[in-house]
This record gives sequence, C-alpha cells and structure tokens, in this order.
Amino acid sequence: MDKNPLSLSHSLQAQLAIISQPPMALAIGSSALCNPKLRIEASKPPPRLERISSRPAARIRATKGVSSVCEPLPPDRPLWFPGSSPPDWLDGSLPGDFGFDPLGLGSEPESLRWFAQAELVHGRWAMLAVAGILIPECLAKLEFMENYSWYDAGSREYFADPVTLFVAQMALMGWVEGRRWADLVNPGSVDIEPKLPNRKNPKADVGYPGGLWFDPMMWGRGSPEPVMVLRTKEIKNGRLAMLAFVGFVFQARYTGQGPIENLMAHLADPGHCNIFSAFSSQ
Repeated sequence: MDKNPLSLSHSLQAQLAIISQPPMALAIGSSALCNPKLRIEASKPPPRLERISSRPAARIRATKGVSSVCEPLPPDRPLWFPGSSPPDWLDGSLPGDFGFDPLGLGSEPESLRWFAQAELVHGRWAMLAVAGILIPECLAKLEFMENYSWYDAGSREYFADPVTLFVAQMALMGWVEGRRWADLVNPGSVDIEPKLPNRKNPKADVGYPGGLWFDPMMWGRGSPEPVMVLRTKEIKNGRLAMLAFVGFVFQARYTGQGPIENLMAHLADPGHCNIFSAFSSQ
C-alpha cells in the first residue's frame, strides 16, 4: 500500500525525536503516542501558574470592627509618649486610643474588646460618683442641705433598712448588667428602641445604645468624625473621674473632710495644706 511521502517524513521525525530522549522520557513518550487521549491532552497549552506572593499575611487588627459609627484616628494621632510607636493592635479605632499598652494586655482581640467596654462603664460610673459627691457638698455649703458627708453616707438611716436596699440594688443592677452582657456577646440583641414610622433606629453599637432613651438629640449618631470626637471626650472625662474618685477617698481618709473643703483649705494656705502635710500629720 502506497503512503504519502509527507506523512512518512513526519512519522520518521517523530520516531527519531522519541529515540533521542532518555529512557524515562522514552517510556512516557511511547505511552503518550499510543494513547489518543493523552496525545490530545498533550497538545493543550500548560495551565497558567499563579504567582505566589512571598509577603506575609497581614495581621488582623484587634480593633477591627469595634465600631462602624466612629471614624478611626489618623496614624499621626497624638500618643501618650511623644515619638513612640503604638502597638499593632491599637490602630486608632477606639475612642481615647493614645497607644498606651506597655504590658500588651490588649493584644488579643477579645481581651481588648472586653477592656474597652470595662473602661467605658467604669468611667461612666466614676463620673456619676464624682458628681454625686461634689453637688451635694456644694448644696451643703449653700445651706440647702445639712450635715452632709459622702464618706459615711452608708451609715445613715433611709426609707428602708440596709438589707432591703442591698437586695433591691443587687436585683436592679443584676438585670441591667445582664442585658449589657448579652449585648456584648451578641451585639444588637438587646433592642429597646420603639418602632416608630418615618424614624430610622440607630445601628447596633456595643456600649453606645443611643436612640430615643439615651440620645434623644442624636448627638452621637452624626457623621463619623464628630462622633469620634465626642466619644474621645467621654472616655477622657471618665478617666479623669476615676482618678478624682481615688483622690476623694484618700482625702476623706487622711483629712476627714470633703473635696470642696480640702480645695478651699489648699487655696487659703497652699504651703501647709497639701498632700505632704496630709501624710505627715498622721
């Protein structure tokens, strides 16, 4: 049977190419020539290899997703120590973030979330406590109240006995703290906002309920940048109030007087009425 010279030439070239290969390649090539499916697969272009980046994976910031209402502070924000570098987990997303965490207590995202809420609540309680100490003492100075002393307020007689007041306070505080804990674990699960027509309810934001009951003027639900400014002011005042309350306790312990009385005495005679004289007189 006659064969086409061109086909014979192509076949001869293919056989010579196979013979010139090493033994392993010869075995693979022979199986490929004998298998039509493999010949078709071999004729396809090789798949494109994706470039694998050698860059390490970016670390997820611990503050990511803390609040969608605030605008994060810029990288050149003021720091607690000028010229220092803040840790990676303090990226400016939290109100009052000045990069202070020398012990690395907030390096874990869940721990940082908990510490931020704990500081916020303690700051609010401290602001209420300081106001509850200063305002009645001022009213006592103006003779609107008699025989006032916040330090021994627990020993006074009230409308109910101490045990009843303690049980009532524990029940009420337990209910409030339980709902706050539920909102921390599952944000948005504690919704007390009334559903009114033509009124958009605030977005769930842990620690900042807002809405009709806690933010009727909607100051804390504006554009992100002013909201961050207001929340930073709140946390700064809360920190100052916590320090003030500790000072009030030491003043009452060492002088037996209230903060207003101590302030007036210090202004009248700063050289003798100060912290050093208080410690030396004991």
